[in-house]
This record gives sequence, C-alpha cells and structure tokens, in this order.
Amino acid sequence: MVKVIASSLRKGNVVEEDGKLYVILFAENVHPGKGNSVTNVDMRRISDGVKVTQRWRTVEMVEKADVDERAYQYLYEDAEGYHFMEPETYEQLTVTKDVVGDQAAYLSDGMQVFLQTFEGVAIAIELPQRVSLEIVETEPVVKGQTAASSFKPAILSNGVKTMVPPHIGTGTRVVVMTADGSYVERAKD
Repeated sequence: MVKVIASSLRKGNVVEEDGKLYVILFAENVHPGKGNSVTNVDMRRISDGVKVTQRWRTVEMVEKADVDERAYQYLYEDAEGYHFMEPETYEQLTVTKDVVGDQAAYLSDGMQVFLQTFEGVAIAIELPQRVSLEIVETEPVVKGQTAASSFKPAILSNGVKTMVPPHIGTGTRVVVMTADGSYVERAKD
C-alpha cells in the first residue's frame, strides 16, 4: 500500500478504506469558488461488489493498493464470465460480467485488452480505443446527399446503435470508439 493525494485518484485505481479494498469507477475533482476543493469518487467494493460514493478533500492522503496491469488476449464467453489468456505464460483468467460491463459488445476473438488484477482477481478492463465493425442495417444511400453535418442511425455487427454520415451504406466497415460507440471514419481494412 502506498499513500497518495486524493486528487491523483483515477478510474481503475484500487484504494483501501476501513480495511476493505475498492476499485474506482469514476473520480472527479471539484473546485468550488468558495471553500475547500474536494474529490468525489464512485467506487465498487472488491469483496462483494457493493457500489459506494466517497468524498475526500483533494489534499487528503488515501491508501492506494498495488495493482498488476498486463496485456491479455480475449478467448470466449460462457456462463462463468469472459475468459482471457496471458500471451507469455498462457495462463487463463476469468473475468465476471460486472467488471466487463457494457464494453462486452466490443470484445472479439483474439482482441488484446489490458486487465488490471489485484491478488489474481480482475478488477478493471481497458479495451482498445477504436474497433472496426460492419454496418448491418441503415437507411439507403441517397444520391447527391453530402456528408455535411447530418447523420443517420445505423446498427453495427455487434448490435450497438451508432450515428453515421449519410454516404455510409449497409455492408461498409467503419471505425468506432469503444468508449461511446461514436463513428470515427470508414475502415481502411
């Protein structure tokens, strides 16, 4: 355990509070015009998954746990959860559905992700920022329509809905952000 200043806490960090370990889901530093600056944190208790909200003064010291972060390769999903393999040791790790969350839609066979583990238990996952997916359903392309500032709804091959420019048609591969599913560009592959 290392003591760190509360304002340095970020998503994925593990802290100890009242003898229990928590993984940070969201951290925000608030600087009001009057009064002390504070750090608001939403976190999940590792032992039982209970979510709590905590507030510290930004200058307060907090116990931060040492977390192992490594690259893993996604294998498959079953009733136990999501299975990943460490590429150098071939050791497999099962990650629960609550750790993966909404990002599960973007997982694909062989994808490299970064897993944060604490004492052999996965506590956070980081996917690549962008992925290439195919458009499976969208409105037809209208000739003469420009890609100005209008977008139309589309459904990706993983079932996620996004907004794409009017010139993008069904069957086109596009690059989207994994954080929010937003369209970036037409895929070059």
